[in-house]
Amino acid sequence: MTTPPKAKIYTRTGDKGSTRLVDGSCVEKFNPRVEAYGTVDELNSYLGLVRSHVVEFTEIKSLDVVLEKIQNELFNVGSLLATEKDEVFKMLHPITPEQIEFLEKQIDQLTTQLPELRNFILPAGHVLASHLHVARTMCRRSERRSAEIAVVDERYSLTLQYLNRLSDYLFVAARWVNHQMNMPEVLWKKT
Repeated sequence: MTTPPKAKIYTRTGDKGSTRLVDGSCVEKFNPRVEAYGTVDELNSYLGLVRSHVVEFTEIKSLDVVLEKIQNELFNVGSLLATEKDEVFKMLHPITPEQIEFLEKQIDQLTTQLPELRNFILPAGHVLASHLHVARTMCRRSERRSAEIAVVDERYSLTLQYLNRLSDYLFVAARWVNHQMNMPEVLWKKT
């Protein structure tokens, strides 16, 4: 008995600068949807890197569970952004108000443990706080790229809100990591 051949990872559809969306539509690789879900994928991958280091520090290990949840939700965000056809869009896992509220609750919970922010801070401090700041900027870029789609398609309003709230969460999480690791925040100095 022979085993069936495994599916190949390469499809060759991208060799000429095009790709397929989740709904099967063929678009150029510079299409705004591809740019949007590509930046979400970059963010998701970077959060995986952050998580691989978070678990090394008991003081901040609790972030891992939240970041894993976010990574799963970002996969859903990417799928939604990679879909034009309404019938396919409706079959995908949506972003819900509850997911946005979860991020807000996480922000509030971490903020209660932090000193009041009275100045602008530089993205610095503990190496993991710096990584979270990089993730925050990637999230902001994902939000900007997704806004290009959301302004013409109201189905993405919650997706845009989610990314906006996620960038806020990553900012607060970076501050929280510095606090937990006893690293002072670096204040912006006007020059």
